[in-house]
Amino acid sequence: MIEANTLDWKKSDGLIPAIVQDHATRQVLMLGYMNEEALAKTVETGKVHFFSRSKQRLWKKGETSGHTFKLISIAADCDQDTLLVEVKPKGPACHTGTVSCFGDDPAPGLGFLAHLRAIIRKRKKDNPKGSYVGGLMARAPKRPAQKVGEEGVEVAMAAVSESKAALKAEAADLLFHLMVLLESRDLSLEDVVGVLRKRHAVRAEKTGRS
Repeated sequence: MIEANTLDWKKSDGLIPAIVQDHATRQVLMLGYMNEEALAKTVETGKVHFFSRSKQRLWKKGETSGHTFKLISIAADCDQDTLLVEVKPKGPACHTGTVSCFGDDPAPGLGFLAHLRAIIRKRKKDNPKGSYVGGLMARAPKRPAQKVGEEGVEVAMAAVSESKAALKAEAADLLFHLMVLLESRDLSLEDVVGVLRKRHAVRAEKTGRS
């Protein structure tokens, strides 16, 4: 974890801006400010604390709403005067009830896949009546595996003989069913990416190129 004495506290009169990012979706949730006490409390408790400039006191995110941030990691920028705080949020980040203080998009770009995984996990757990995912999970892993096979063939056929729109649609079906299959085995796309990262690192080491 980051050391407080390595940071440039003097530049902004003892306060350092802290950009808060969802660890799973990579979505920026909010911007707060930390003094040394807030940083120490965050590291000590595992719950993100800030210094309120308006109230002139320390405060824990979610102390009244219950929408806390569980600390995952903290990193400083190259000038040692800004923090990137990765968290697992409990509930919406903004006091207005939106996902982030910058809007209510559940997750931008590829971060949406983490949002989608959360929905799949909930369907797996609750298995609500009429749920398509619940039905697949009830027959897992065989039925999800079968769907991945079927969708894979359809993606290949669309790539060869259909429009880009059709290929996108078939690829979306394949990716969705792959996520369901992985979740049925308590795995995720993040685990798959981990394998790709390791392979890339090995190849980069062998070739001397990143």
